[in-house]
Order: sequence, then C-alpha cells, then structure tokens
Amino acid sequence: MVMDGSEPDWTLLPDSILLHIFMHLECIDMPYVGLVCKSWLRVSCDEFLWCHFFCKDFQVDRAVPIMPGRTSWRGEYQRLVEGTPVVETEEICEHNHQVLHVSFSHKGDMFATSSKDGYIIVWTSTYPAEVKYYKDMKVHSWKYTQFSQFNSSDTLLLVSGVHFGSYTSTSGEIAVFNLQREFQLQCRVLNKPYDIFGTWYNDQYLLSGDLHWLAHLVSASVIWLNKANQENNSEHQAIISRLYKFYNRNASSVRTILVANCLTPDTSTNSTEVVEQMKGKSKENEEDMEQDGIQDKTCEEEEENLDWEEDIEPVPPMSLAEDRDKYLIFTTGSKTYSPHQIGFKRIKKFSIPTVLEVGPCLRERIQQREQQRELRSLGLFQEPNWLDYESVAERFDHIDHLIDLSGHIIGMGLSPDHRYLYVNSRPWQANCVIDSPLSPPRIAEGIDLHVIDLTNLTEVGTMLRSHKGYTPNDECFFIFLDVSHQYVASGAEDKHGYIWERHYGVCLCRLPHKDVVNAVAFNPRDPEMLVTVSDDHKIKVWRSRRRARELGVNMKEVEMAKELRLKHPRPQPQPPVVETPSSN
Repeated sequence: MVMDGSEPDWTLLPDSILLHIFMHLECIDMPYVGLVCKSWLRVSCDEFLWCHFFCKDFQVDRAVPIMPGRTSWRGEYQRLVEGTPVVETEEICEHNHQVLHVSFSHKGDMFATSSKDGYIIVWTSTYPAEVKYYKDMKVHSWKYTQFSQFNSSDTLLLVSGVHFGSYTSTSGEIAVFNLQREFQLQCRVLNKPYDIFGTWYNDQYLLSGDLHWLAHLVSASVIWLNKANQENNSEHQAIISRLYKFYNRNASSVRTILVANCLTPDTSTNSTEVVEQMKGKSKENEEDMEQDGIQDKTCEEEEENLDWEEDIEPVPPMSLAEDRDKYLIFTTGSKTYSPHQIGFKRIKKFSIPTVLEVGPCLRERIQQREQQRELRSLGLFQEPNWLDYESVAERFDHIDHLIDLSGHIIGMGLSPDHRYLYVNSRPWQANCVIDSPLSPPRIAEGIDLHVIDLTNLTEVGTMLRSHKGYTPNDECFFIFLDVSHQYVASGAEDKHGYIWERHYGVCLCRLPHKDVVNAVAFNPRDPEMLVTVSDDHKIKVWRSRRRARELGVNMKEVEMAKELRLKHPRPQPQPPVVETPSSN
C-alpha cells in the first residue's frame, strides 16, 4: 500500500477495512467518497453499510428485516427521504371555524373537508387545490359537519353532521350528495348518537344508527341499512331496513362504525402476506400465500436509477365487495360509557330487501296496544327485565368478537387492503378500578396506536407512543387517522400531525399546525400527498420532496415537517486564525 514516494495508496485498502472506515462516516458523505475510485464507489454502495445508516438514522431495530418486496437498504433510505410527504405545498384558509375531518375520493382526484362552520367543501386534488362543490348545512338545522366519505364509485358523498340542540343532545343526521348532478342533495337519514358517523355498506347503501334507552344505564343500539337514493315510485319499495340490534350496558353504546371486507384465500402469486380465516365463527379452510423471491440489483444499476426511483402505482383501496361477507366494526364498551372495546360482527351475504313486508295496519296496531294496556292493568302483562341480559338476549343480535383495549378509543382506520385495523387509544392507568360506569378511569396523555389483524382478530402490535391528547374522558374527541400501503398518519392534540412507516414501525415526522390536528388523509392514488386539518381553521397539503420538485415548489420558501430522522449536517469550514503581530 506504500509506493516508492512513501505516500500510502488508499485505493488499495481491502473492502473490509474500507467498510469499517465508512461506517464511521455519515450517509451524506457517501456521494463524495464514491468519487475517489471504483473500489470506493463499490463499497459506498454496500448493502451492509446502508443497512447500518438506515437503522441508525431512522432508529429502526436491527432485528427488523427489509420491507417485503424491497431489495436495497440504500433504496429504502432514499424512499423515506424522498417519498414521505414532508413539504407543505399549500395552506388553505377557506373555512372560518375548526376543520374536523378530511377524506379523499378513491380515484384521488377530490377531497372533502368538514367544519364547525357548517360547510362541507369538496376540493380538487390539483396544485393548487380548487373548490369544486360546497354546501352550507346550517340551512338544514345542522350545527356543524363532522365527517364525510366517498362511495366506491366516487359518484356519491356521505356527509355526517350534528343537529342544533341542547348541550347534552346526541342527535345527528347523514346527508348524501350526488357528485354527478352538481352536488344535488339526494337523501337525509337520522343518525343517533351522532358519533356513529355512518359509513357506506356498498356503492348504493349506507349504514346509520339509532339509540333507545330501555332502563337505567341500559340501551339498545340499532344499525340501519339505508338506500342512498330514496326517490321511489311505490310506497311498498323498501328504502330502509334494520340490520342489527345490540344490547348496551353500563351507559355504553355502539359508536364509530366501519365496514370491511372479510378476506378470503387469494391465489395471486405476488402476495406477500398470509391470509387466514377468522377464528371461531368461520368454517372455511386456511391458505397461506408465499412471497416470491426477487433478485438483487447491482450497485451500478441502483446508481443509475436511484434519483428517479418511484414506487409502482399504488393499488387503489379495496372496494366493498358484493360477493363476500363483510365485517361490521364498531367501538363500544361494557364497563363504562367511554368506548374502550372494539366489536366485530360478521355480516353474512344476504339479499337486500327491495319490497316492504306488509305488517299490521294502523287499526291492528291500536288494538294490540289496547290489549297490552288491559293486560298490564290486570297485572297479567310482564314487562321485560332489561337489566337481566340473559332473560332478553333473544331480542338482540350477538356480537361475534370483542377486543378490550383498556383505554378510551379515539380513532380507527383500515389499511387499503382491509387486512389491518389501526386504532388510536388513550390507555387507562394500570390496575385501575372502575367504581361507577359514569366515572371512567383517568386516561394517559400519550396515544397508543394499536394494530389488529382482521384475518384472525388479534392484536399484532402497538406502535411507539409519539402523539398526544390532553382532554379528559368527558371531553375526549375523535382523532382521525389514515393508512396507506406504506404509511400511517394521525392527528393529535399537541398541534401536530404524525407519519409512521408501517413495516419498520417508526415515526418519521411531525406536521406542524397552530392548534389541534383533528384528521389526516392520504391521497389513495398518490400516497406522497397528505392533507391535514386543524382547529386553527387551516387545511394543509403536504407532498414529498419528489412531488414538490415536479411541481416546481421552491423548498427554501415553504414550511417543512419536523423530520425525526437523525441528521448530520456537514460542519462549515472555519476561517483561518490570523495572528496579529506583537506590539513589541
């Protein structure tokens, strides 16, 4: 290694020694190191070296393998730096009150925002975003809009809101707007309590809720199946039918409903996950899906393609299928009124009724009530004992499965393939004792993000506690989260939105606002675009560095997210010290 001139030739160092030296440098040094010679370039692209940089800078456990389908740690590093939406490309100030929710269309060309100003606004996903439709729901006696959801064909928009009323009122309503008829109001459906929100069952039917009190702290939650278009030519045409009726104890009730497809065995060769059937209730066989092997790329190929490497076009979110069973997923409780359990009910395939069954006429119903009144006066009519569930159980539908999270559930979101359910929950204190259902335990400020596998209805992990909530139990509100194929995002009460990487389970960045961030939403066709909405009345659109450059955004003039990746800025060279001559 030493030539005649006694100068060491660093280009002749063995790869093992070069690798050891490079591991004491930073990833930002590698482009300069690779300019020295071919051997240094080869070692600077070494996968072991980039695995070291990736785990160190993103604080990933070294025991976590590379994401399935990926072959390069260097490419993974570049993906998280270039593909995460951290650039605030737009700040929209159209709403004049707290913005509570945001949702995207399945095609990704529109998103809708709900606000306490009473408006529902539909925006284009262009740069910059433009108002496409809007409606002031206060003209329909709504206090505010709180939630929206596009149907699978993006032809209808479900909007959920809260009625004007007393402070203790829980009355709400769902409206459906036709996006093909200039945002024409198509139907309105009562919804109680309003924090059921409502959801699409399929492309033309939606679910709503109702609540009936039966006795002290005991009630019944009814889930209704509603036709989205209620213009009928016959009074016998069915537009609403009861789907389920659940028993509630200890002042709890069904809230926040979702519908997911029940996953069935898939024979596709490129699947990377094992699909199992639900335990207990299912009698279908289980099938595994193996991941195909993928050949590694050479360092030289990566060098050519790295700057322009993009993920393949994401698969759009799964539509609610007509030819398979579904899950009704909802929050509920059994120990206290605050939602601390997740309920699952398998919806078997059935034919939606289109014709009303002819029931008793008005005269017959009056006669029945008079007979009951007479029997009651004679002491011969026995009222149901609603406090004893076993004696009235046949009047209600059975919940198939419950998962107790021992905390106040404040958010739920499905992965695009309906495989996983992500849940925001503020945990109770350990070993707490509930003395009264009306006095739930104190909840932590930290929000846990739970992950539940919907193929076997078991919790498979909890992501690091990064985001926070501060309100007590009786003031706690929903913090909406969203899931893309690679990322999870959530709002928080600490004036930030958050983004996690799903596979590595690490928090990537915080998205600043000036008040509570209520909801987030990824563009399903371009997950490098994320929208956050906040109590500061603002809508912020975040895009990746890659997308921002494509749009010509000057990243030195816009706000950036607070990235949690360990950064190693290059030290600035210090000016030489000039000694002043002595006065002697």
